[in-house]
Amino acid sequence: MIIKNLFFFLVACIVLVKSSGYLVKSLVKISSFFRLNEFTVGFIIMAVSTSLPELFVGIVTALNKQPIFALGNAVGSNIIDMTIVIGIVTLLARGIKIKSKIIKKDLIYMLLIVILPVFLMIDHKVWSLIGLFPNIEEGISRIDGIILLLVFIYYLWSLFKQERLFRKTVNKVNHIDILKYIILFCLSIILLIVSANFVVDYASILSIELNIAPLLIGLFIISMGTSLPELMFETKAVLTRHEEMAVGDLIGSVIANSTLVLGVTAIISPIVGNILIFITSTFFMILIAFIFLAFAESDRGLSWKEGMSLILLYLFFVVIETYIKSLQR
Repeated sequence: MIIKNLFFFLVACIVLVKSSGYLVKSLVKISSFFRLNEFTVGFIIMAVSTSLPELFVGIVTALNKQPIFALGNAVGSNIIDMTIVIGIVTLLARGIKIKSKIIKKDLIYMLLIVILPVFLMIDHKVWSLIGLFPNIEEGISRIDGIILLLVFIYYLWSLFKQERLFRKTVNKVNHIDILKYIILFCLSIILLIVSANFVVDYASILSIELNIAPLLIGLFIISMGTSLPELMFETKAVLTRHEEMAVGDLIGSVIANSTLVLGVTAIISPIVGNILIFITSTFFMILIAFIFLAFAESDRGLSWKEGMSLILLYLFFVVIETYIKSLQR
């Protein structure tokens, strides 16, 4: 049974790789036709699209009254995106130089937005200390969810404002070809999302068969599966020399996970409960965001050494988190 599930898991991964390749090709052509820069396309189209698996997990768990599972998935996905994903992409590209001031500014926005859900998790303690809302539950309430969605909408609006200042387009596409690329885009998106969901499903089955703690499924196994679209897309992007689209997807995915995914989940079902079990993972998420920002802000950008360091940092996180969770059993 384990071999069978592993086989289907690998097949889903292969479909994911192929569909992401077609997606990059279609996105480049579409961005050229509509005169959009690659960074904007990377966030608005691709980052939201590759965050759909996390959003799907969030909606399903919220409807099942287990929204805290979505919190683990979102936090885990952000950590993987800023370590494993960008680390592998950097190694394959032999370094990524981030020269644009706009991208560096958006990296700072990303850091602030990553901190926002963590603040919303603990703000109930602040209200209790000052005597307001003494009975408020810890976690992310429906009001907090609305706040996160508003932040997501505001960031979309700010991207549209800066779109004119940031351009890197390819050869123009005629009206006949654009229809073909739009169809290709839609088909590849469907394949990507379906295959990503199969990856998540079989990863969950394998985790149970291999006797992995349920609490670690959302943080490690599911988040690894839902982060595969980002890994595949960004890898294809840098190998075809579209680094701006890859960085845009990374920033956008982290922001979408922290705002859109958690916001929608909390509105359906507030994420309440013992949030302290995620204290180490959220701490690592913020720490990793700081480290990634420091690497990206440097003049030389992300070298292969920084890429390897980020991958090793994730492995360190896995060891620490697994040890802490084992003590809580």
